[in-house]
Amino acid sequence: MNRLYDLVRRHPGWVDGFWGVVWLFGTVVVLVAPGNPDSLYRGSEAAAVVAALTLTGALAIRRRAPEKALLAGIAAGLFQLATDVPPIPSDFVFLILVFTVASRPVRWASRLALGASLTAPGLATVRWPDSNEDSLAGTIVSTVFVTVMFLLAWVLGDSLRTRRAYYAELEERAARLERERETQSRIAVAAERARIARELHDVVAHNVSVMVVQADGAAYVLDSHPEQCRTALATISGTGRQALTEMRRLLGVLRGDGASTATAQDYVPQPGVEQLAELVDQVRDTGLPVDFRISGTPRPLPSGVELTAYRIVQEALTNTRKHGGPDAGARVCLDYAGDALTVLAEDDGRGAQRELYEERGVDGLGQGLIGMRERVGMVGGELLAGPRPGGGFRISATLPLAAHP
Repeated sequence: MNRLYDLVRRHPGWVDGFWGVVWLFGTVVVLVAPGNPDSLYRGSEAAAVVAALTLTGALAIRRRAPEKALLAGIAAGLFQLATDVPPIPSDFVFLILVFTVASRPVRWASRLALGASLTAPGLATVRWPDSNEDSLAGTIVSTVFVTVMFLLAWVLGDSLRTRRAYYAELEERAARLERERETQSRIAVAAERARIARELHDVVAHNVSVMVVQADGAAYVLDSHPEQCRTALATISGTGRQALTEMRRLLGVLRGDGASTATAQDYVPQPGVEQLAELVDQVRDTGLPVDFRISGTPRPLPSGVELTAYRIVQEALTNTRKHGGPDAGARVCLDYAGDALTVLAEDDGRGAQRELYEERGVDGLGQGLIGMRERVGMVGGELLAGPRPGGGFRISATLPLAAHP
């Protein structure tokens, strides 16, 4: 049974052709069957066979070309009216054609099928009145019954079309949602990569800068002041370990070996304002004088605001060491206001050239101030950065606290 069903599914045209032959055979049987000499088909047998062949062909092509099949069926009906061929068994094919066309999305063909369904039974009744029906009411009832059959075929086909359209819309919506999920995933991946790039830039730029300064100082005092050399080497070692720890934490999100190989160092908390004193001491050890002050009443801050404040100060002090020149000094101030935290970092050095802090730097790859602006924007703050009147460079960030309870 399953094989027969699969065969029917794979070859629907053969099935339609088979049923067309069945109706053609039924028509021929009616035409050649012995009967009384007053048969309705007397003298019109050839025309009836032509009409039956036309309807059989229409049934065979109804799936591939439903509109053409409908037109062929209507042509066969008009041919019967013109040649005085009473209804034949093959006329049942017209019901199938009406159903098929109504189930397709071509609306003009569906409307034409509906119009033909409403008019064909009435025209047949007028053209070939039933001699066995004595009353007008009986004729009307039989005509209405046939009309209802045609209408029912059209309604069933139209319902199938509506259901197909609904399923197609659901599939299209599911595909669209899948595309949107993929797009959102790509956006999330890009945002995560940007975040990691900012974090890596801050970690590498600051810690490597400290290590380079300490290494240069250690090489300079290697022979004359061994104790200072050992201190510089200890600073380099500690800074390197700190950088590795932060880099391991950042790159941990990119690992694909699961959490089983994670260590405690992978989960070191992100730095905040409480670590700013250690950061300032580390910078002072490199020879850069830093004035660090806190105004207002310190209080717990959202983790995003804390990390943003720490990275701003870290980037500002790193830029001072890079571009401030000799004898430069820096000042860092945290101001706890009622609804915002203001971070001010400035120096009195020669300051960075314009191309170093605008348009991503001279090489087009700068990340420092770009990363600052992105961080401040994520917490809804405002960043001002540029040369300071009288020389030097100033960075001021206002980080709102009201939206971060």
